[in-house]
Amino acid sequence: MADNPDLPRTDEEAAAELASLATGIARHNALYHTDDAPEISDAAYDALVRRNAAIEAAFPHLVRTDSPSTQVGAAPAGHLAKVAHARPMLSLDNGFSDEDVAEFVQRVRRFLSLGTDEPVALTAEPKIDGLSCSLRYEDRRLVRALTRGDGSVGEDVTANALTIADIPRTLPADAPALFEVRGEVYMEKAAFADLNARLLAEAEAAGDPTKARRFANPRNAAAGSLRQKDAAVTAARPLRFLAHGWGETSDLPADTQAGVVAALAKWGFPVAEDFSRFDTVEAALDRYRAIEAKRADLAFDIDGVVYKIDRLDWQARLGTVGRAPRWGLAHKFPAERAQTTLNAIDIQVGRTGKLTPVARLEPVTVGGVVVTNATLHNADEIARLGVRPGDRVVLQRAGDVIPQIVENLTRDSDRAAFTFPTHCPECGSDAVREEGEVDIRCTGGLVCPAQRIERLKHFVSRGALDIDGLGEKTLIEFVKLGWIKEPADIFRLAAHRNELIGREGWKDKSVDALIAAIEARRTPDAARLLFGLGIRHIGAVTARDLLRHYHTLDAIRDLADELIKLRETLHPALGEDATKHRNRVDKAIAERIGVNQVGAAVGQALADFFHEPHNRTVWDDLLAEVSPPPYRETARASEVSGKTVVFTGTLETLSRDEAKAQAESLGARVSGSVSSKTDLLIAGPGAGSKAKKAADLGIRVVDEAGWLAIVAAAE
Repeated sequence: MADNPDLPRTDEEAAAELASLATGIARHNALYHTDDAPEISDAAYDALVRRNAAIEAAFPHLVRTDSPSTQVGAAPAGHLAKVAHARPMLSLDNGFSDEDVAEFVQRVRRFLSLGTDEPVALTAEPKIDGLSCSLRYEDRRLVRALTRGDGSVGEDVTANALTIADIPRTLPADAPALFEVRGEVYMEKAAFADLNARLLAEAEAAGDPTKARRFANPRNAAAGSLRQKDAAVTAARPLRFLAHGWGETSDLPADTQAGVVAALAKWGFPVAEDFSRFDTVEAALDRYRAIEAKRADLAFDIDGVVYKIDRLDWQARLGTVGRAPRWGLAHKFPAERAQTTLNAIDIQVGRTGKLTPVARLEPVTVGGVVVTNATLHNADEIARLGVRPGDRVVLQRAGDVIPQIVENLTRDSDRAAFTFPTHCPECGSDAVREEGEVDIRCTGGLVCPAQRIERLKHFVSRGALDIDGLGEKTLIEFVKLGWIKEPADIFRLAAHRNELIGREGWKDKSVDALIAAIEARRTPDAARLLFGLGIRHIGAVTARDLLRHYHTLDAIRDLADELIKLRETLHPALGEDATKHRNRVDKAIAERIGVNQVGAAVGQALADFFHEPHNRTVWDDLLAEVSPPPYRETARASEVSGKTVVFTGTLETLSRDEAKAQAESLGARVSGSVSSKTDLLIAGPGAGSKAKKAADLGIRVVDEAGWLAIVAAAE
């Protein structure tokens, strides 16, 4: 149980909110990184991430496998080829105060077991607001440029990157034979304004200014320009590049961050003019304030200052945790604010049925961008702010995207409070809030028009069935024609071939290509199919975890039936209140599932899904059309991948945190106690009862040298 009154009070409440946060943050990641169309401000997004981290810290046993703390960016999508990064492109943790920066340095000291007098040198540079890009040079020639994507797989933008004058085509003879330069593709403010004006003029010349492609901010303009199908379009856009790091390399030109950045500049890459090295936190913070003071006068947008540990050997030891390196921190600038009038509150229905209130605003300029919309998040946020149409409100924005309302200036009014709808505005189904949830959701599922398109889009998306040719426009067309109502109908589209040929935009070749793409998914990956159904709390990672254990979708359905019976038979005991009963049921459900990191929230969602007759029909119809084979996954190249390890005793060459990080990087789970589920015990001097228990259970035991040999042997 958490002691902080602002946090959930029970495991049930915490699990529910973590599930909601995982879904919401993943959606905003995709909107920002993949679609270049963010719906919330950086500050609002950062608040969601901080809320998730706070709950995970208070309830560490409930951390999800699809936790936002382990995710980077969003899966790449669209027309560009997908290529795996040789080394992951990670994100940085954020800090928002001087205290956060001081604590960052203290964490480094603790992790590395440094003395209080040993200096920790930092580099500091502006955090430019652009699109992350990795440039791979082989034999000192540029051979590939990739966007960050989800951190593991990016989009190939080589042809487009070659049009950017800031990017050298070759490196000098003293550069390593293999070197990946990482940085940001961006657009300067003046160039952004000129581009939007040119796009409007071109649309007006074509006779329809309403069809002008206008970008919301320089970051979106840079991202959209770099990810064009036609490199000639990119070449006509005024893109810039700024280098700040590196990925895979055959050698390094220096042993410090500052030294490598100096080498990048020598090789011809633009680097930050304000890049500096400091021996104290106080000096680094002084530079932060100096950069913030001239932020508005810079030619490009920045949203903070990035600090990195200067020594590269320390960076290597610090490694990463979740989605971020331990050796770096992004110190964000405060958000910008303005006042305006709230004209209306609209309710939008999302793919999962979530009812999201959106504020329609009197246009106002905040930090150089005209803002007309803002998210209100949920009913609780509306109640907290007490906002109604006609109120005067304060907006806050950061990162040049859609802002949030942070204050209502019209508290005293005779106008009635806003009433959140109890029925879906799209289909009229009940809109309900589950226990422990902050969101209100439509119960209509696939019968809800708003959810139908979004659920079908999700089903055919890259992370699910990945069916080329079934974009949103095509799905809407087929739904309107009555050809698609549920996922199984996609596999019956061949029956409409002759009707489709001749419709606007469709020819024999395009129709046959679509049908071929659909037929190629008749034996889909079982985990992708389960994820594609959009069952609450079952993301891509959770779907894989379930299928690793149960192997087939038939077994998943059998599990759901057992969970339904379990819920029906576990009646409240005499004197047991509703909360205790629900906790007892949740515990039984989690034990029945028997999968690490898959808890009661997933089991409840499975039971809820299969409890509805129309969902069973959707499931049966789909499996009548497709035949997913039993799920199998190739193991990672580490002898401890997927296994549970325990450290005990004194470690002499590395700290306990560093050892744990090594284990997790090899795919192992680290436990604090020895049990029959333990696979390996690493015992240092002073090992006591844990070593004895491991011996009694026949568990393999190695010393610290043995552990380091395992680490060294891992690929």
